[in-house]
Amino acid sequence: MALKSFRPVTPSRRYYSVADFSELSKKPPEKALLRKYISSGGRNNFGRQTNVNRGGGHKRRFRLVDFRRDKLNIPGKVAAIEYDPNRTARIALVHYADGEKRYVIAPLGLEVGHTIMSGENAEVKPGNSLPLRNIPTGIAIHNIELKRGGGGQIARSAGSSAQLVAKEGNYALVRMPSGEMRKIRMECYATIGQVGNPDHKNIMIGKAGRSRWMNIRPHNRGTSKNPVDHPLGGGEGKSKGGRHPCSPTGVLAKGLKTRRVKRTDKFIVRRRGAKVGGA
Repeated sequence: MALKSFRPVTPSRRYYSVADFSELSKKPPEKALLRKYISSGGRNNFGRQTNVNRGGGHKRRFRLVDFRRDKLNIPGKVAAIEYDPNRTARIALVHYADGEKRYVIAPLGLEVGHTIMSGENAEVKPGNSLPLRNIPTGIAIHNIELKRGGGGQIARSAGSSAQLVAKEGNYALVRMPSGEMRKIRMECYATIGQVGNPDHKNIMIGKAGRSRWMNIRPHNRGTSKNPVDHPLGGGEGKSKGGRHPCSPTGVLAKGLKTRRVKRTDKFIVRRRGAKVGGA
């Protein structure tokens, strides 16, 4: 994959860049694997805005992507690499030997005509899904389960991957894309390889209108709003706000840990951002 830039005939085109989509092989998606996608505009079931700065956006349809990879020991042939408007990664349309068709996350190096498979006896190559106990240490993996049968939850975005560091007892030690070290049960499945489309991080939006296409509305500072709209709003002229920085609902924005305690915290060996070794 490569990026395509443009001649700066307008100010917005100067830094505008898009993917060249050269790796895609099919335009229309598989109709049986599409579902209706309704944009919420950041509003909940009562119609109240719970997520700000969202709205508009291009119409899209949801693709049913197989994150579970539970079609065991049945080989599938990659029929197409397709674009998915709902995620940064590309998706691959797989035709299985029993006639079923499914979408999977397309790893780097997977091409049309390749054969992939899930199961304990699958070969260790990009696109194949195996239990962590059957994957050699040091291998890059993605679409990793945290609970057996729950489907892949870790490392699913474009260019991301985790690394299988070690195995001990019933647990495998995995280095997450964030740098966090976490223990995961050996029976959990993961897919070999790095997620494709690694150049996505280098794309330049280029203009405000392109953000609107992606369902992102303009964001402005709390201090520039009225008192009715934000706790930091109001005041004569440019004011500092008169209180500590916070969200529109009053939640402190600096120095307060917002991550809730989860029952899986005990499996975290090292937090992300933690210093390794001595100072």
